Amino acid sequence: MKLSKLAVEIAESPTFALNEEARLLRERGEAVINLGIGEPKNKTPIAAVLASGAKLTSGEVKYCPPDGMPAMKKAVIRYTEENYNRLVSPENVIITNGAKQSLFNIFYSVLNPQDEVIVIAPYWVSYTEMIKMCLGIPVVVTPEDGTFIPNFAEIERAVTSSTRAIIVNSPNNPSGAIYPPELIEKIVAMCEKKGIYMICDDIYHKLTFDGNVAAPAYQFTKNDVENTHVIVVNGVAKLYGMTGFRIGWVVAPRQLIKVMTNVLAQTTSCVSPLAQAAAEGALNGLQSVVEALRLQIQNNRDVVLQEMMTFNGARLIRPQGTFYALPDLRAFNGNSVELSKFLLKKALVVTVPGKEFGMEGYIRISFAGSVKDVTEGITRIKWALDATSPNEIYIGDKKMIRDWM
Repeated sequence: MKLSKLAVEIAESPTFALNEEARLLRERGEAVINLGIGEPKNKTPIAAVLASGAKLTSGEVKYCPPDGMPAMKKAVIRYTEENYNRLVSPENVIITNGAKQSLFNIFYSVLNPQDEVIVIAPYWVSYTEMIKMCLGIPVVVTPEDGTFIPNFAEIERAVTSSTRAIIVNSPNNPSGAIYPPELIEKIVAMCEKKGIYMICDDIYHKLTFDGNVAAPAYQFTKNDVENTHVIVVNGVAKLYGMTGFRIGWVVAPRQLIKVMTNVLAQTTSCVSPLAQAAAEGALNGLQSVVEALRLQIQNNRDVVLQEMMTFNGARLIRPQGTFYALPDLRAFNGNSVELSKFLLKKALVVTVPGKEFGMEGYIRISFAGSVKDVTEGITRIKWALDATSPNEIYIGDKKMIRDWM
């Protein structure tokens, strides 16, 4: 069978692959704990349920404008004003099938073959693959000091005449790091001066802990939305726990939005009006649901920190946001793929290899689920790796003995 070389070279999503393996194990009755997927366990906000229900019962579920329903765009405009202190028009907004489609369509709309995009490690797994799908070249910048926050000089050194964009994700998936305001300010200034797009993946921007705030890039530019190189991506998946609704959006200059609209119209036609109604309901409803989720996630983060304190050989930089931790487990195995497979086989815990995020020897742990899963999952990981932990453990109703050390 002859297949596209470009398509064949695109890597499989490690998260979905591990989740599928975990699902098959569960179907066999195994007591699997999934610390791999970034999906809050909350119920859909009632305002979203009612709004989508009203749209469904109206019977008017048809095609809608490819750039989004006017009411949904209005909700995003208000959200942008309230959270970014930036006034934008409907022509500056496009609604997409999740923030993931937002990012892909941005890359597709701004990149020519061989254009470079600076990606800061650790990075979300799909960034590099999306860039390659759009015939661009990802240029990875890895902090040299062992932290998850780059020095601006490291970023500046990566800029060439072929640099078209830089993608900034703060709070960061997979590390939970929040980039300091002075770093964001310097990146904004560089991008505005050199004409480089600064793509801000703000999907976790309100999920922050300990009083930390993720400084928005808009704060550091005097240019209006039509003349800035700042592009903002957001959505309802993480802040509202509405992962299955697949609603994201982009705020950008209208010329870019127009091109992105054409791309969306020729690929998925439009975004489901039912899902848009739900997202509109969430954005216009009581925002206490976001704070409730944030507090729950912060409590889970605190449990992770407590559990990791007794994990000999592991090193963890305190997550400041998101619902992920990225412990350094190189003391046990420098190959993160082997490590994740080992933990799934021996401890029945799903994690994601750090290699996929540009951080070999690390694994990503999601604490978006229940406290019970987080606690038991880390206990199992410690049992499997840390020789100083108890030699016996119950996994489900089975008594397991560590016999490989």
